[in-house]
Amino acid sequence: MARTQGSHSDITGPRIREAALRLFAQHGYAAVSMRQIAKDVGVQAGALYNYTPDKQSLLFNLMAGHMADLQTAWDAVPQADSALERLRGFTGFHIRFHLERPDAVFIAYMELRNLTEKNFAVIESLRRNYENGVEDILKQGMEQGEFDIPDTKVATLAVIAMLNGVNTWYRSEGRLSLDEVERVYWSMVQKSVST
Repeated sequence: MARTQGSHSDITGPRIREAALRLFAQHGYAAVSMRQIAKDVGVQAGALYNYTPDKQSLLFNLMAGHMADLQTAWDAVPQADSALERLRGFTGFHIRFHLERPDAVFIAYMELRNLTEKNFAVIESLRRNYENGVEDILKQGMEQGEFDIPDTKVATLAVIAMLNGVNTWYRSEGRLSLDEVERVYWSMVQKSVST
């Protein structure tokens, strides 16, 4: 199949992913067609299939890429010895990482239902790996006597859910700066797990 004139794989591929990410976040996966994505990028619909086999693969790759980037970024954060300091570091990391990627976060949580069973299992496994890292911090805090948590798995999910909420309401021009928001959330997270 001939490439569209002026198309370059190192440019068009990322543009397709960016357009799909934006359109899926704005309209929902089910409402967006490959033709719409192609129009947004400025290529013929058939040209998309040079970069992705289908729309499902595009959704899956966006989600998997987001989870891989999230895990890689978290793995690069230096870890303190204290569980309390590790949890504080996680709180700030999670808020800031996700605020920089609102469309990816929205899709990662809201479009899971549109994945095939096989793709869902892969994404769920990647999410579980990330969650397990947080639960390890909570378990360490229990062992060190810093935390009092009846169920570390539930607490992990509750902390992540609370931190994800920032994406729905925070605006940089709002009443609180990002540093202030992070301090408020850290205070709430700390109180929710402390002895």
